[in-house]
Amino acid sequence: MLKGAVAGRYSAALYEIAAESNKVDQIEEELKAVNVILQENKDLQKVLYHPQITAAAKKELLDQLFKGKISELTLNFVELLVDRRRETFFGDIVAEFIAQANVGRNIVAARVTSVVDLKDQEKSAVDQLLARLTGKKVQVSYGTDPSLIGGLLIRIGDKVIDGTIKAKLAALGDRLMKIS
Repeated sequence: MLKGAVAGRYSAALYEIAAESNKVDQIEEELKAVNVILQENKDLQKVLYHPQITAAAKKELLDQLFKGKISELTLNFVELLVDRRRETFFGDIVAEFIAQANVGRNIVAARVTSVVDLKDQEKSAVDQLLARLTGKKVQVSYGTDPSLIGGLLIRIGDKVIDGTIKAKLAALGDRLMKIS
């Protein structure tokens, strides 16, 4: 619960500042880049997340790594997280910032899972259908799961559209159990 609250609060504050200065896209790209560097460098994580290393030492390291490569706003934000001992929440804050930016752009993310890879023509049809259903621009990621047997499983935010044979068989099994 703390993770979500922290990520929401800090990302909302940064998003508000980025939107006011018309730099949402730039800040988003910089946050993603810093996050990738953090995720790929375990030694850097050990230093930044270590409770006995001072905030001043961590900020000096961040300055050496990122000063001049990312905007002052982004660097100041990352250093603020260090000052407030919230650096371990950085990945969650970035994800929440991206979600808020997408809401502002009227974009929704969707995940479509099928038994086999869909053809480009099928993906295009699904993309168009989801755009009509949501009334928004949809960023769709596709995946496969052979256990679905057939059909599609679509996740849009916290909503799920389960049109899989697996789900239909489970529902049929439930109905048969109630009859007997």
